[in-house]
Amino acid sequence: MSNAIIPLLLDSLASAALIFFAAVGLTLVFSVLRVLNVAHGSLYSIGGYVAASICLFIANRQLNPYLSFVALLFSAVLVAAIFGPLIERGLVRWTYGKSEAVQILITFGLFLILEDLQRVIFGVNSFYEDAPMRLLGTSSIGGVVYLNYQILLIGMALLVVIGLRLLINHTRLGRLITAVVTDREMAQAMGIDTNRIFILAFSLGVFLAALGGALATPTSGIAPGLGADTMVLAFAVAAIGGLGQIEGAAVASLIVGLARVLAIYLAPSLDAVAPYAAMLVVLLIRPYGLFGSVTARRI
Repeated sequence: MSNAIIPLLLDSLASAALIFFAAVGLTLVFSVLRVLNVAHGSLYSIGGYVAASICLFIANRQLNPYLSFVALLFSAVLVAAIFGPLIERGLVRWTYGKSEAVQILITFGLFLILEDLQRVIFGVNSFYEDAPMRLLGTSSIGGVVYLNYQILLIGMALLVVIGLRLLINHTRLGRLITAVVTDREMAQAMGIDTNRIFILAFSLGVFLAALGGALATPTSGIAPGLGADTMVLAFAVAAIGGLGQIEGAAVASLIVGLARVLAIYLAPSLDAVAPYAAMLVVLLIRPYGLFGSVTARRI
């Protein structure tokens, strides 16, 4: 394998991993709640801002730099614990059963509020702290020196895919989620607390988005506008993979990641449009996405 192909593949996988964290949270929420959460991208950037703030605090206080890894995970948990129940109970619950247009308008309003809130709290300057990336150093893969942090991102994405499948197929919570997804009214008639399932599923989606933002901080930093960019990319991935399909989100993330990196390598000016060109090609062939269908509703 040539030295040009190895970094291209690794860069594609690392790019796909970061996209996947945001997209799989979006698709999980849609699977269970049947709500297209336009504010999902803002939760991604909030996770990044919180993680960067904690990492900078650790660096400024000259604490153990390895605490920054804990900070990345802690920030995602913190954002999910605060925003998950608050948004689901305070706003999203009022959209259940309403048309997609109403859901999109309401969550878009939330997106605008969260974007302004970020500017008020964190300002308009970029946040960047690369301590986790520096601490892990580099490795030689096929003669190519590569960042271990990028490899960690790929491993984390694989863990999320496996973890979600284990959660859904081999735990009581997963069976309850599947029952609610399959037939919400029947699940309620059987005594399942659907309100609790909705809070847990929405909070898990927020956690995945915030985790993606936190893990992105050491590589690309966080800046105003990231939430909008992430939201559009996550929707493109969800459309390619099929709405509500976890495996579809994984495969679509690989396609989008490869398209972006190929554009950067071969035609940098097309970097911004490459994901949407890939989406257009897929939707022309499969209008409901790679794993989607007209009637099936699976997670």
